[in-house]
Amino acid sequence: MTAPTTAPHRTAAPTWVPACASHRLQPERGVAVLLPGGAQAALFRTHDGALYALDNTDPFTGAAVLSRGIVGDRAGEPTVASPMLKHRFALRTGASLDDPGVRLAAYPVLEDGGRVFVGAEPL
Repeated sequence: MTAPTTAPHRTAAPTWVPACASHRLQPERGVAVLLPGGAQAALFRTHDGALYALDNTDPFTGAAVLSRGIVGDRAGEPTVASPMLKHRFALRTGASLDDPGVRLAAYPVLEDGGRVFVGAEPL
């Protein structure tokens, strides 16, 4: 199967990186996805089935650990807390909820044909 080359919210065709089979991505658990150029994304499925991907590197420690973070929410905003220092980030935008000056890159995510794909370039 070939991954789709476009997503409805983007005007340029992103490069899609195969991440995993859909059934392997468990709700509230993350997985690390290696992107072209050596970057990593942390990919999550929330309890309602929504998919999100953020930069996997914790900006406060430099460790590539966000895929091991604690998924939750703050006032209805889906979040992930870094397993290192417990800083929280909005899964939709990558914005830090603890330090307004910090933001992670957010990546497009697509589920198609029983597979999950992450865009190689941030939104």
